[in-house]
Amino acid sequence: MEQFFHSVTLDKELCKGCINCVKRCPTEAIRVRDGKAVIMAERCIDCGECIRICPHHAKRATSDPLSILKQYPYTIALPAPSLYAQFANLEDIDLPLNALKKMGFDEVFEVSKAAELVSDATCRILDGNPDLPKPLISSACPAVLRLIRVRFPQLLPNVLKLNAPIEVAARRAKREAARKTGLPLKDIGAIFISPCPAKVTAVKMPLGTENSWVDAVVAIKDVYPAMLGLMKELSDSDCSELSDSGRMGISWCISGGEASALLKEQYLAADGIENVISVLEDLEDEKLPALDFVELNACSGGCVGGVLTVENPYVARVRLKQLRKYLPLSRNHIEDKVPDELQWDADVAYTPVLELDEDIGIAMSKLREMSQIEQRLAGIDCGSCGAPTCRALAEDIVRGTASEEQCIFKLREQVQSLQDELSSLQHKADKENQEIPPDDGQ
Repeated sequence: MEQFFHSVTLDKELCKGCINCVKRCPTEAIRVRDGKAVIMAERCIDCGECIRICPHHAKRATSDPLSILKQYPYTIALPAPSLYAQFANLEDIDLPLNALKKMGFDEVFEVSKAAELVSDATCRILDGNPDLPKPLISSACPAVLRLIRVRFPQLLPNVLKLNAPIEVAARRAKREAARKTGLPLKDIGAIFISPCPAKVTAVKMPLGTENSWVDAVVAIKDVYPAMLGLMKELSDSDCSELSDSGRMGISWCISGGEASALLKEQYLAADGIENVISVLEDLEDEKLPALDFVELNACSGGCVGGVLTVENPYVARVRLKQLRKYLPLSRNHIEDKVPDELQWDADVAYTPVLELDEDIGIAMSKLREMSQIEQRLAGIDCGSCGAPTCRALAEDIVRGTASEEQCIFKLREQVQSLQDELSSLQHKADKENQEIPPDDGQ
């Protein structure tokens, strides 16, 4: 059985058993049982929507602490471009990059540099392979990739088989550092500064590659306070020229940035998990055959909307547009053919977590039973049973993890039936008492 790691975790002490997360989860991975939420590990895609919606802060994203730097003789910061958009009035990307070095990192390698390489590789693949299934779907958002393999397996052939920029950045940065320092790769720590929990999971349990070259993931919200103080202390003379990426790479963190970097017209970009699901359903129904490329981001606004950021995504988007205004279009290109380090070295297979049984005959029988149970339920998807929909409750019943009595309407029917039965018995007893002749004492 496949083992699962998830960066999204639940603190049961804080959970109040409300159903906000249950209704919000895109893969129906959450139930409320015995007054507490339960996350089904095999269905969770670590999109972070439950973290975003939980009013009690019972859902959390795990990431590595900053103290992880002490575990490696040499450390490289891999800042996501969304990091730059967290700071107000930022005019020079070199400022936050130098702040990272001042924090204790030995080197900085921008993920936006790797993003430009992935964009270049994508263009070459689109232009050089006319027989590829269209449209190609970006593999950059790990939450979307996991969503596809769980809910939309028919679309897996359309997924672009290129590593995400964070993986490409880690490989290039560690190889360059090894050449420069003479240190073995195991002594070089590549630490990603992440905007979202899905990227934490992508490092700990990668898809498309056997092993990730990223050694640790630190949340943007954890480095932000320290960076803010250090950036105020830095003067222009203290800053080295570290940035080496252009508008294309920087723009990857906002919705449409990756797609527009391809310089093609036939593309679609969608953000927000509901919109992503809607587009995937249309792709599954072959409603968008004219498109060459589809970019999908689980977070609203793109990576700037990740739950590990600190700034409003719409404010961050405006800041990023100002910051990239005077940058060159792109500074990084691949030489000839697409390098191996950019390509997947492992297949992403369908995860049949939604199947009712491995045996198709048994599965069909359970599906019919599900439909019968669903017809007996109220059909209003209130969530009071702890499942997101009546159909989900019917599925839980068939799987043996719930019962019809958990439906509040079915329970009310049973209570009403019991009350009617008691009333009938009381009426019968009263009638029998009236028919007994009074005792005259003789």
